Amino acid sequence: MTNEIIAKFHDWWRQAKSDPSLKHKGAMCVSTIDELGFPNARFVDLKDATEAGFAFCTYLDSKKGTEIDRCQKVALTIWWECLGYQVRVQGRAARISRSMASMYWQSRNRDAQLTTLCSKQSQPLASASQLLDRLSALRVSYGDADIPMPENWGGYIVAPVSVEFLTFREDRLHVREHYLLIGSDWKRQLLQP
Repeated sequence: MTNEIIAKFHDWWRQAKSDPSLKHKGAMCVSTIDELGFPNARFVDLKDATEAGFAFCTYLDSKKGTEIDRCQKVALTIWWECLGYQVRVQGRAARISRSMASMYWQSRNRDAQLTTLCSKQSQPLASASQLLDRLSALRVSYGDADIPMPENWGGYIVAPVSVEFLTFREDRLHVREHYLLIGSDWKRQLLQP
């Protein structure tokens, strides 16, 4: 991404992070395509945004992980309602390195690590109590010891080919600023609301 795009994104994200009314400051919708060609969308936690792209973590063998491995074209949507900002991204996802995944794993709180260990994301569940029992057993088993990162946990970085910044206006005359990667150059254009 160009410095201009990443700087604008970080300016907006900084504003979101400083807003005490916003609970999930990195909430980002990731849309993938399933084996039948249908889109699937779900929210994840945006870990970082760099010149390389937008990073998030997940189970690599989850539905989203298998869909990304099959079709790397994904869409991301971030909506900070308190600010009236929306960012839409289209790009190609690639797995992050194990060392980068490990860094993100260490940044998670202990409860999130234990929940990740006890869950087989996207797999059928007989009852909620089954999951709670597994979580309780893991808490006892690990005690105060470090929680290891599972082999099937990692993440993806989405290298954008299109980024749109939308500033919401009550009169619906939203400001839409679109960046499109053409070859190796980014082209900027305003779009009508």
